Amino acid sequence: MDIAFFSTRKFELELIKKENSSHVLKLLEARLSIDTATLAQDCTCISLFVNDDASALVLEKLYEVGVRHIVLRSAGHNHVDLSKCKELGISVANVPEYSPNAVAEHTIALMMALNRKLIRANNRVKDLNFSLDGLTGFDMNKKTVGIIGTGKIGLIVAKILNGFGCSLLGYDTKKNKEAINKYGLEYTSVDDICHRADIITLHVPLNDATRYMIDGEQVAKMKKGVMLINTSRGGLINTREIISALKTGHIGYLGLDVYEEEKDLFFEDHSEDILQDDVIARLLTFKNVLITSHQGFLTDTALKNIVETTFYNINCLANEERSKNELTH
Repeated sequence: MDIAFFSTRKFELELIKKENSSHVLKLLEARLSIDTATLAQDCTCISLFVNDDASALVLEKLYEVGVRHIVLRSAGHNHVDLSKCKELGISVANVPEYSPNAVAEHTIALMMALNRKLIRANNRVKDLNFSLDGLTGFDMNKKTVGIIGTGKIGLIVAKILNGFGCSLLGYDTKKNKEAINKYGLEYTSVDDICHRADIITLHVPLNDATRYMIDGEQVAKMKKGVMLINTSRGGLINTREIISALKTGHIGYLGLDVYEEEKDLFFEDHSEDILQDDVIARLLTFKNVLITSHQGFLTDTALKNIVETTFYNINCLANEERSKNELTH
């Protein structure tokens, strides 16, 4: 098969080339958009990453140039209009699980770095400033943590936090018995989590029901000084309203590995550019905000699993077999 890989990055290139056995690959740095869709000319299949745009108009353009299959290098698929894919007859397959440990561990890393002010402490020491003023953290032991979304990633977060001695609250549309029985997690509502939790971490997919599930109204219910962590999708929180709560001190700590408008920023070097995004520019002014550029998945184990599953999906297509990871059947 001829396959166009959009948004290809250096960290995955060698793995992609190594895993490929017989396909003709067009490895593109460009992100898929209405302007770049024609780069898939003569390719029956394309591979997309998290910030590629597979909305309806782009899909129509892809169909015109011959694309009939999409294989995602991600679990999330909110960037793909699946109903339009079904209408056009374009199949879509994802990587449903690559390493829930990777994202869960990054979640905990954000919590600990914010709590113990590790970035500020490291910067001080590099300036030969060994003062401890302003670096006081808190014991994680006996803190109440609300985990919104208790699937594979949320469950591992619960496991780690249980080891710290935290009290765990959870919300999900489906209760996870392992979280209850092994880690003592108490299921409750999002409102109750907002009222009771010292730390809140988000692990749900982005869809119409979850978009802006954390907004100014929910933040107002939270404890003053709450820690909020999001390693799932940027659109789960209303960033502008979060900024208002940071300015008043109602939110005490914010850790983000995702950002609603990240597609124009993340995975690229903008160090020589003038930042045009006023929202993230404001976020970067807060000492109690820690942002990473969607790297929660970025471990050697996760990358290997992503590439292997991507080529499993591709090989199923080449052999005219249905992948177990197909989303559009």
